[in-house]
Amino acid sequence: MPRITNIELMMQKEQHTITVRTRTAVQNLPQFIGESYGRLGAYLMEKGGYLSEVPFVAYHNMDMQDLDVEAGFPVATALEGRDEIKSGIIPAGLIVFCIYRGPYDGIGPVYEEMAEWISKNGLIPSGSAYECYYNGPEFPPEELLTKIVMPVHKA
Repeated sequence: MPRITNIELMMQKEQHTITVRTRTAVQNLPQFIGESYGRLGAYLMEKGGYLSEVPFVAYHNMDMQDLDVEAGFPVATALEGRDEIKSGIIPAGLIVFCIYRGPYDGIGPVYEEMAEWISKNGLIPSGSAYECYYNGPEFPPEELLTKIVMPVHKA
């Protein structure tokens, strides 16, 4: 059973990002994320930039065999992109979020619970879902902390 601390509604501020985007099957996701974070980290150091929040992955669809995903870093100031690294923005707006503690392969039911909460509260999903990673695979699976963010608007 998912371990959700709570599901909350809040207004998110606009956030500058640098990202790498691809289409991949879910089984290739860990490799894509690891390689992308390595490239993004090296680029950030080269540019003298700073993270402004924890790394994330944006899910632009939920087709597990053809995911459209972006691995990214929120950054303190806008940075220009280069090659596969793109400059972007997470837009300001109303979001629903929760903190999930547990293994990545157990996160599916959390999305279902959040979708039910959104519907019950008269809201409509309105954009890509984000997972923000507060720790990583060096931690035991039951201690992984992931913030799940879903943009919404009022019905």
